[in-house]
Amino acid sequence: MQEANSKSIRRTTVIYWMLLIYIIAALAWWFISLEKQNSRIAQLQYDSVNTQKDTLSVSQIGDKIYTIDKEVKKNTGKYIAEGITFLILILIGAVFVYRSISRQLRLQLQQQNFMMAVTHELKTPISVARLNLETMQKYNLDDEKKQKLIRTTLDETSRLDFLTNNILVAAQLESNNFKSAKEELELTALLKDCIQQFKNRYPDRVFNQEIEDDADIKGDALLLQMLINNLLENACKYSPKELPIVIILEKTISEVVLQIKDEGAGIPDSEKDKIFSKFYRIGSETTRKTKGTGLGLYLCRKIARDHNGDIMVTNNEPHGSNFVVTFKL
Repeated sequence: MQEANSKSIRRTTVIYWMLLIYIIAALAWWFISLEKQNSRIAQLQYDSVNTQKDTLSVSQIGDKIYTIDKEVKKNTGKYIAEGITFLILILIGAVFVYRSISRQLRLQLQQQNFMMAVTHELKTPISVARLNLETMQKYNLDDEKKQKLIRTTLDETSRLDFLTNNILVAAQLESNNFKSAKEELELTALLKDCIQQFKNRYPDRVFNQEIEDDADIKGDALLLQMLINNLLENACKYSPKELPIVIILEKTISEVVLQIKDEGAGIPDSEKDKIFSKFYRIGSETTRKTKGTGLGLYLCRKIARDHNGDIMVTNNEPHGSNFVVTFKL
């Protein structure tokens, strides 16, 4: 599929440049034709003056030649001005068309990558959950093994629920169909609950917390929970298991600031704003090892802005990423 997409992009690009070159060549041919016509008309006028030179004085001949030369220069200037105007309009139109087509092709490619990623992300937890249930049905396992399989199944169903919620909410937010139920809520308690869930899912992970009490904001509990979960999920996904994840929640008079820091590979400066675009993921689909759909950070920015805030990513010294969400009070 990647090869087919590449061929489609190359074919479209070649056709685009051929059409653009043809239009510019047609414009040049039009200018040359008009200039030749202008020269022929001038030559006919010069010949007419020559046939009348016996009946005209020297000054009259000079005036007529001057008038002819002036008209030739005027026509040439008019053709050049019109040609430059048309060329500028053609180039501006070409730039807009090229950017529009490129954007559409990139979006189409991202959507195809998204569908492949979603298919894989949905299939994996369903397969694991089914295998665990079939194992418990087929074999008479002891309680410890049963509990382990049940815990694994619950983790996979939570992962499935997390993914489907991301997809559904992203679609609803995109179409402005999501009914937000904003109310006064304690972000501190919500954040602690999310962290506890991740501690249960990742018992080997270290989560360092610096959370202030009574950090209240007005918002939708479901959306804010999704924002926190997506940031924690990314931190767990892109940082080594043995290194801690730091969660900081601070409150001032005018704002509440949430920071989630990891010690992974970090994000290049050129990618820091792109990662919040829909379906965007760093790297190539053929070489990328981490799972994902490209919706998580897009949702985070949508949710943050819907709650009178914003999100940004900075470098976490000495290495890693620091996602900062600022809610204005």
